[in-house]
Amino acid sequence: MTPRPGAGLRPFSIKTKLGTLVVVSVFITTGLLMVALRTETELRFITVFSVIASMLITQFVAHGLTAPLDEMNTVARAISHGDYTRRVSGAGRRDELGDLAVTINSMADDLEAVDRHRKELVANVSHELRTPIAALRAVLENVVDGVSAADPETMRTALKQTERLGGLVETLLDLSRLDNGVVPLRARRFEVWPYLSGVLKEAGLAAGRRGLASGSGNHARADVHLHLDVFPPELTAHADAERLHQVVANLVDNAIKHSPPHGRVTVRARRGERPGSLTLEVLDEGPGIPESERYRVFERFNRGSATGGDGGTGLGLAIARWAVGLHGGDIGVAESSRGCRIRVTLPGVPKAAG
Repeated sequence: MTPRPGAGLRPFSIKTKLGTLVVVSVFITTGLLMVALRTETELRFITVFSVIASMLITQFVAHGLTAPLDEMNTVARAISHGDYTRRVSGAGRRDELGDLAVTINSMADDLEAVDRHRKELVANVSHELRTPIAALRAVLENVVDGVSAADPETMRTALKQTERLGGLVETLLDLSRLDNGVVPLRARRFEVWPYLSGVLKEAGLAAGRRGLASGSGNHARADVHLHLDVFPPELTAHADAERLHQVVANLVDNAIKHSPPHGRVTVRARRGERPGSLTLEVLDEGPGIPESERYRVFERFNRGSATGGDGGTGLGLAIARWAVGLHGGDIGVAESSRGCRIRVTLPGVPKAAG
């Protein structure tokens, strides 16, 4: 959380208020005592007046301290029961209670976001599961009822839906690994050209299968041209091939989805500054990502206007950022005169190992 401006000055801190209360009480008692000595007033009357005055001042100060605490207790109790919309109104105070109010409100914001993401995940996964399960069930029912034969074409249709389900389960497993943070990094040196060529071949086949399975609405996805640009041709990199596959596959898949009919997706690879380092770029000719959304495009469940409502889970780019982060690299949206360009930089061999 960002420190509050002037948090170190504490001109109105609770300690200051309590200290002021003690000083004022002493001054009142001393003043009344001096009045008693000059006017020959009995000491017991002065004592009573002093106690009453001190109690009134103490009550005033205590109310200013306990009222915000009562409100915070109410808000915290509401949050504990799942109501994340409640906020503490004392966030503008310039004391420790104000800082506590800011912390509680920030916690409520985070919990509300987590709850919203959880609901979005359930809705997205339910939507993603419903379509392939319904299609697979329809195929199997037709075979069982004798409407269609269990020929290779029918089985290929069932296989496509099964593969789609498997891909979703793998995505959820990746999300679980991301949350647990227990994924080991198995980095090795490999040749970039044949490696990326294999990734693009798989991406092209997957796009073609999606186009055939989804009908005329997305048939142009199979017409997107995938281009690989690696220089120098003998370029090698040092990274976890499995994790890098997740990155490239997700980026290429998004680029294909957002490309125009007969568009072109380019995967460009160049040598970085350190041994085994690599700079990857994935470029498409689609509408691009608005500048206002670039900072959050890699967040989980983000399905902004750039997605075009493709029905995805909004996890692909978040997983790509996680995989790049495991390598100690960076991923982001780079400036492009046309379409979208995502740039990935991997550091290569650690200095200690070089």
